[in-house]
Amino acid sequence: MKKISLFATFCALAATLSAPAQTPATSSNTPIRVVIVGLVHGHVKGFLSALPKNPAAQLVGIVEPNKQLAQQYATQYHLDPSLFSTDLEQTLTAKHPDAVLVYTTIKDHRRVIEAAARHNISSMVEKPLSTTMEDALAIRRAAREHHVNVLVNYETTWYSSNAEAIREANDDKLGQVRRIVVHDGHEGPKEIGVGPEWLPWLTDPVQNGAGALFDFGCYGADLSTVLMHGKAPASVTAVAQTDKPAIYPHVDDEATVILRYPGAQTVLMPSWNWPFARKDMEVYGATGYLITVGPGGVRTRYKGEKTEATSTAPALPADQRDSLSYLAAVLHGQVKPEGDLSSLDTNMIVMQILDAARTSARTGRTVELKPLPQ
Repeated sequence: MKKISLFATFCALAATLSAPAQTPATSSNTPIRVVIVGLVHGHVKGFLSALPKNPAAQLVGIVEPNKQLAQQYATQYHLDPSLFSTDLEQTLTAKHPDAVLVYTTIKDHRRVIEAAARHNISSMVEKPLSTTMEDALAIRRAAREHHVNVLVNYETTWYSSNAEAIREANDDKLGQVRRIVVHDGHEGPKEIGVGPEWLPWLTDPVQNGAGALFDFGCYGADLSTVLMHGKAPASVTAVAQTDKPAIYPHVDDEATVILRYPGAQTVLMPSWNWPFARKDMEVYGATGYLITVGPGGVRTRYKGEKTEATSTAPALPADQRDSLSYLAAVLHGQVKPEGDLSSLDTNMIVMQILDAARTSARTGRTVELKPLPQ
């Protein structure tokens, strides 16, 4: 029997938006073969640290044109030099991976995904999906044409606290959801010591799409889309500013985004100005609320209760506790990525929200959303 993702509750919408599932290439006991493309996104360090402990995947190649950066990673993580290449096409042809893990600039996502798709190879990219709607639509087109999966990795997808919030909302424990508030960010990329291979493009509006607005606004847009049953908001209103122009002269470091749905609102608060790192969410319904506390804690209060309760959310299933296990389960056909936090259909809506927020912040006007072209 196939397992279904905790978040996959909106299959009807997903059927019209997502790519057909890739045929599983290996048995469920066989590690998937993955190639890393790019080493300029610092999140790759977390992957390389976790890989030796995760039997779900086998690293068969790394593509990085910057040889000095490649050597740095080879030394730090004791990687076989034979893994490294500067040529994407050559690596895809020679290594035959099941998936590519993309740690390039956000702008380069489209190029890598399209190249992989031509080889019938699935992709998992770091959030967000792209920098523009044009690229997002091209990515979806490639996924559909070549029948591959394109997935987006968010740290918050693997938070059991968020899974519990989605579960309680879907089970009507909170009543009709009226308001969602999502806080995401940290003190700023330079302030926390982001590396020299990462900081220049992260703070470039072309390479990253925007500043904190895209870097952290995507988390809340992702969660809100799933909580709102895969529906796009009716409108998006955003304000963005730069409070530290000496550090971030080209992009915003502070933003507030309001998503208007019929009967509900979501407020996104992405920032590079928090006094400490945070990723937490508040979900308010007609009969209760749930507030996430870090990766695993929740605070709840329901109608008729006089005080708030604090608890630990149930652990996620083993195949959905981290990006590699999830990716392997998808490629083995054990999890169907429809309407969940990583799926392409969800992240097309996320891109609609981010693109509209960027336009709203620039023009000072609310942006009314139209249905995505099919």
